[in-house]
Amino acid sequence: MVRQHQPETEWTIELLTVQKDDSILELGCGAGYAIERLVHQTDAKQITGIDSSSAMLRSVQKRNKEAIQSKRVHVLYGDLNKLAFQSEQFDKVFTIHTLYFWENISGTLAALYHALKPGGHFVITFCDGKNDVIWAGVRDLVQDELLPAARKHGFSDISFIEGPVSRQFRNVAVRGHKPFH
Repeated sequence: MVRQHQPETEWTIELLTVQKDDSILELGCGAGYAIERLVHQTDAKQITGIDSSSAMLRSVQKRNKEAIQSKRVHVLYGDLNKLAFQSEQFDKVFTIHTLYFWENISGTLAALYHALKPGGHFVITFCDGKNDVIWAGVRDLVQDELLPAARKHGFSDISFIEGPVSRQFRNVAVRGHKPFH
């Protein structure tokens, strides 16, 4: 899976616009490839990954052993549908290919808003079609639930961004910002 998702992972990291000393959260960190890329490509101060699979977290720990030992990376076992983080803990939050598994989009976005520092932003990357076919169900989920919930919870500058085609799959992202108080 790691190699399969390399194009959208690299693209998502670009969209994060990581700054020195950023604290970053990845929801559904899988085997830890994106975390590894962040460790090697950015000056992020703190990178936290959460996943509900113990097997995936073991892969994250193996792949990012030195960064975990130095306390730059933290991994947590948890369900992204039941997020509980400190208020204003992260500068950036991202997720790649997990939107399809969110049981409560509005609740998850409320938790992200709570966890983000003012001026921070989220990037949600997902696939919305293959070749020239747009998957109506995913597009409807974004238009009818994700975007309205992001606005409802106070996010601003919400954008829908088309990304790289990977193995004929169309990758897109939604990015939103938490305004300064």
